[in-house]
Amino acid sequence: MKAPILVWVLAGAFLLLVASLLIGSLSTPEFPPYPVTTPGAPAADSLYTLDASRGDSWQRFDFARRAVVDSGPWDIAFRRNNVITAPSAGAIDLGPVSFDSVGDVPAEGYAKTTFEDGKWYAYSMFSHLLTSRHHVYAVRTADGRFVKLEFLAYYCREVGAACYTMRYKTTRPRATGSPGARE
Repeated sequence: MKAPILVWVLAGAFLLLVASLLIGSLSTPEFPPYPVTTPGAPAADSLYTLDASRGDSWQRFDFARRAVVDSGPWDIAFRRNNVITAPSAGAIDLGPVSFDSVGDVPAEGYAKTTFEDGKWYAYSMFSHLLTSRHHVYAVRTADGRFVKLEFLAYYCREVGAACYTMRYKTTRPRATGSPGARE
């Protein structure tokens, strides 16, 4: 008795899945060249790399202080592959646009945000790596300032996974009703 075609199709799909998992596990990823930003070192208003690999604690970042903070106000926090805004902060996804093309950001529409479930990253079944979707986000900080933000990498040589590199720049909100303002 011959096996139905569906059985052969499912068996082939299963073998392809196993092959992709094996290939991904045998390859060595090339980590981006971003070093972890040294705590206490002056950080530029553009690039910051932090270690969020501990699954039991959040790394809270304050844009005004340009640093990971242990106490006081914070704007965005990282833990493994989870990123959240502070309760008094919020974000808007501006989409896959060039970071440099974003000038002023929307003045309204910000909501407490959880950047999980693949919103900021893409997962590869072949390499088993997370890569940035290169979306730019507008963030209203806890103290009411505005920042444009892009996640560049989730890996670094020093830490491996959960080592975020983000590019950010403080900016201004668009005047309500100005050309290009989001409704």
